[in-house]
Amino acid sequence: MQRLLGGNSERRKPHLAVFTALVVSSCLLTGLTTTALGQSLPGLTLFSGVKSENQLPFRLDFGGQTNSRDRYILKIPQQKMKLAVAQFAITYPKYYKGSFDPKKIEVRVKGKKVPLSEVKWDKEGRVIEIFPQEPVPAGSRVDLVLSNVQNPSFGGVYYFNCQVLSPGDVPLLRYLGSWILSIS
Repeated sequence: MQRLLGGNSERRKPHLAVFTALVVSSCLLTGLTTTALGQSLPGLTLFSGVKSENQLPFRLDFGGQTNSRDRYILKIPQQKMKLAVAQFAITYPKYYKGSFDPKKIEVRVKGKKVPLSEVKWDKEGRVIEIFPQEPVPAGSRVDLVLSNVQNPSFGGVYYFNCQVLSPGDVPLLRYLGSWILSIS
């Protein structure tokens, strides 16, 4: 039997240990990479119920872990900003049990912070309303930054919807798209 396996089994042990270490390291690195990439801009989302052209990109800065603090960067691409915006409204589902800090919410246009006149968080209505001092120009790339967010205690997939109101528009919010957030 020893001849079939290639000689003394004692000589093969160092090679086996190196091979095992490489396999374990590869698995760990792959797992870490997958976790890190899973909370940035959405990739392929199957069966979400939201058309791909209505899915908005986002980033969860601290990994989207349950029962922890996080920063949500909810992005609106410039091609979605067809009209100037006087108000942003973010709605979220009833089963989302996290909390927001209205004092730590900001709007960034092309990376620059925009002065806000007011931010309202209606807990019962499950909506965050953001009012810039000046309307955000059409064709702008916008980031809605929600800092100091307390993630819910239980993981899940949460649909955050973006609606906007244009200046001088009929006071009805217009749907722009949805961010599909995953808290785990």
